[in-house]
Amino acid sequence: MPSLPELARAHTDLTQGDLVWLARLQADWQIIADLSFADLVLWLPARDGSGYWAAGQMRPTTGPTALVDDVVGTFVASGRRPLLDSALSTGRIARDGDPEWRDDVPVRVEAIPVRRGDRVIALVGRNTNLHGVRTPSRLELSYLQTASELTQMIARGAFPYAGERSDHADTPRVGDGFIRVDAAGRVSYASPNALSVYRKLGLSTDLADQDLAEVTRSLVPASMRPDEETISAVLGAKMPRDCEVGNREATVIVRAIPLRPAGTLTGGLILLRDVTDLRRRDRELVTKDATIREIHHRVKNNLQTVAALLRLQARRIESTSGREALEEAVRRVGAIAVVHEILSQSFEEAVEFDTIADQLLGLVSEVGGHEGSVRLRRTGSFGTLSSDAATPLAMVLVEALQNAMEHGFPDGRSGAVEVTARSGPAAGDLVVGVRDDGIGLPGGFDLEASSSLGLSIMQTLVAEIGGALTIGPREDGAGTSVEFTFPR
Repeated sequence: MPSLPELARAHTDLTQGDLVWLARLQADWQIIADLSFADLVLWLPARDGSGYWAAGQMRPTTGPTALVDDVVGTFVASGRRPLLDSALSTGRIARDGDPEWRDDVPVRVEAIPVRRGDRVIALVGRNTNLHGVRTPSRLELSYLQTASELTQMIARGAFPYAGERSDHADTPRVGDGFIRVDAAGRVSYASPNALSVYRKLGLSTDLADQDLAEVTRSLVPASMRPDEETISAVLGAKMPRDCEVGNREATVIVRAIPLRPAGTLTGGLILLRDVTDLRRRDRELVTKDATIREIHHRVKNNLQTVAALLRLQARRIESTSGREALEEAVRRVGAIAVVHEILSQSFEEAVEFDTIADQLLGLVSEVGGHEGSVRLRRTGSFGTLSSDAATPLAMVLVEALQNAMEHGFPDGRSGAVEVTARSGPAAGDLVVGVRDDGIGLPGGFDLEASSSLGLSIMQTLVAEIGGALTIGPREDGAGTSVEFTFPR
């Protein structure tokens, strides 16, 4: 289905400013469709005057549709729809006294010119299924009167307003709550849903003939409402804005659309939406996020305490092998603590692993005992990883670095260890390498037959994240290459 910009570029001379105006109209025309109980179609006049292209369509949620099929992208030649021709030539709303019959359904059709400045840039066809028309109630009469004033504003070029739009996720709709106020801000009509919203705020009387701004002030504490200027502007329908008000019982989004069908303010349309449950869930999510971050912070602190105790114990052990075992444990615990530290600072259960990798390089260098004789560096980027993958990867990386430092550079030898990260051959795979220029692997090395605790830990953790581990001599020189691949 072609879009509005595509149709406009292909068949019209509309400017970018015209398209922005029409996009703003479409952002708000669900309101007009619902108030009119009618389908709306946006027609663009062809540049050669041959007819009209349907560039948008909106069905009402308040009544039956008059257009069963989608019409966007269709073309109507001039002369086939006299109302469109009349509205385009006169710049006025065109109506036909007799309904059209479509699939045995009587449809009342109107054509509304869309004016921008001194030009009519498009037309809106309003199509009402007359089978859905019944003896109008006060609510329906209020809806239709408001729709009539909005269409007059479209024909004058006074609507849509800049800024506020109704196509955002939590913006009120007509069915959520409808209030009509007069030019003084007093309620002339409030729908049952709107009245229910105010009942949740604590209203015990009717809204009719009351000043809506004053009623709201009496229900909402000053600390929980916007400034006084906003309250008066929105609830008095003086400005096209929205705001959020509430108390301990309910939270409500209020949107105002001033009505100026002939240029002078006649009143306003106020739409309400009860978002109490949404805001409660938002607060719960914020609390949950804060709790999770606090848990990560406390786990990190506890792990650092364990690492400090192990470090103290290592200093008291005279056995070289025992001291080295405890130092290895310190590095392993520290690797997990680094991950939890990063997670405690994030709002997401995912981390930028480059930060973790750089901290792990410092951790291994600090505890390794080579006093700067072995240079550690990282090239490439790990990107963002989930916490489920970050902790095992951190452990594997520490083991690989520790093995390189311990076995690649004995007796205080100098050299370099490089950590690399790159995308794998399969989409979404990450390939991590740890390469050193040390003395290399011992003769007859077999990863599967090795009894090393560190290598066993690496194999287990790589398998846990669905990866594969290879260890062998470097192809580009002396030293060892450790490489593990896993899906992001």
